[in-house]
This record gives sequence, structure tokens and C-alpha cells, in this order.
Amino acid sequence: MSILIDKDTKVITQGITGKTGQFHTKMCREYANGRNCFVAGVNPKKPGENFEGIPIFGTVKDAKAATGATVSVIYVPPPFAAAAIDEAVDAGLDLVICITEGIPVRDMIRTRDRMKGKKTLLLGPNCPGTITPDEIKIGIMPGHIHKKGRIGVVSRSGTLTYEAVGQLTALGLGQSSAVGIGGDPVNGLKHIDLLRLFNDDPETDAVIMVGEIGGSDEETAAEWVKANMKKPVVGFIAGVTAPPGKRMGHAGAIISGGKGTAQEKLAVMEACGIKVTKNPAEMGKLLKSVL
Repeated sequence: MSILIDKDTKVITQGITGKTGQFHTKMCREYANGRNCFVAGVNPKKPGENFEGIPIFGTVKDAKAATGATVSVIYVPPPFAAAAIDEAVDAGLDLVICITEGIPVRDMIRTRDRMKGKKTLLLGPNCPGTITPDEIKIGIMPGHIHKKGRIGVVSRSGTLTYEAVGQLTALGLGQSSAVGIGGDPVNGLKHIDLLRLFNDDPETDAVIMVGEIGGSDEETAAEWVKANMKKPVVGFIAGVTAPPGKRMGHAGAIISGGKGTAQEKLAVMEACGIKVTKNPAEMGKLLKSVL
């Protein structure tokens, strides 16, 4: 079992004719069952064409009708990416994974409002995607560092997703799924949503949760863990040394009024029973110690 995606998931690439979309679609097809999973691309100007045998449709709705796809991944440029999310939601897909970085916040506020009441889940934007090792990867993560196993990983930081996974694999601990949720201020799935999924997954034994400074999502998730989580969780917050008022990397990583600091987040997480580390090099070892 896995969360969000598995070897039978059928995927549409929105933006398949662009350089980035082509490169990462090719990489994903070459990973595990990817050749059977990536079934369509979308470009409104190039219906009827194909990319290395993957048929291109004019709309997500047409691609879904022809292939039965339930998930899309978006590599559309920032000015048009929110509209691409809207199109996938209107087509009734189960999951939209938006890799695009730099989408205007106003566009995402409008898109999130349009999604209310719809069944589609959104991962991202500005995220690396998600992977179920040895089954399927959708996104830009390096597949070779992953190993199939029973540890869940959820992270706001793309590079720290890879770091956590690499440490686990080096320790002989495989992953059930690894999910990068992105660091934009307006996004889709949060830590709490993924923790719920991992908690309900019988093939996940423990979770690494990586957060960032800014906002209160990690604190909200920690309170949920304290009340509901049946499995051990270890945590790290990126930006431990960030000075107040400074931004660290992602658009959502902004400390305001002394709130959202790494120290504050780590304190709440620890009070809620999450084992935390201030050293990102220790994430894997800490997880192994709690098993």
C-alpha cells in the first residue's frame, strides 16, 4: 500500500512540450513502472502530436477521457500555472502536483478559493513532487536515492526531502512514500494532511517531518500528532539560524512579530511528543533510534 500514488496511477503532464516538462517526464518514465504510468500530455496548441510516444491532448478533460488518468503534474510557466491547476480541478482529477515555482500569490489565492468543495487534492506549488519507491515517481526528485520500505517522509523543503531520504536509505531504512509539499505561502496539502495519511497507512511505521520557519502549519500538525498519531514522528525545522524578519529560501518562510521561528516550532513539536533535532545530518539516526 502507499499514499497518494502507486504503480497503477495514470498521469498527465501539463506542460509536456516545454524543456522542463519533457526532461522530467522522461526521467519519471524511466523510473520503476513509469512507462505504464505516464499516459498523456497537454498543450492546447499541439493536440494530436506526441512526445516519445506519449499522446498530447488539447485539454486535461480530453486527456482524462481518453486515458483514464487521475493525476496531473504541472511544469507550466508561472504566469499560466494557476490556470493549469484550475483546468485539472475542473476536469475532476484526484490529485494535481504543481512543480512550478514563482506563481503569483494572488493567482494562488484565487485558485485555492475556486477549489473549495471540489474533490481534487493539490500538492505544491513550488514542490519536488512525490514518490512511492520502486513503483512510481512524479516530480523532480532523484529516484536512485530512494529505497522501498516503511518510513514516511513529508517536507516543505525539496532538498531536505532528499537529505532525509538519503540518510534513511544509507541506514537501511526504506520509505513507504516521500512527499514534498512545497514552501509557498498559499499551497495545497499541509503536514497535517500527510500525517493523517501516513497514520492510516498500514505499511508506514514512522514518519520524518521537515518544516521551515514561517507560518504555523508545523505547530498545527504537532498538536494533531499529540492527539491522534499512533506512530512515532521525528522532526526538523529548516532555518534554525535565520535572524528575525529575514526570509530563508521559500516564499512562505517569513518570520513575523517573533512568530514562526525555528525555536518556537521545535519547542511546540517537542512538547507534543515529536522527537526533534537541530542538526539536519541527524534526521535518519534520530528516526532509527525511535523505532
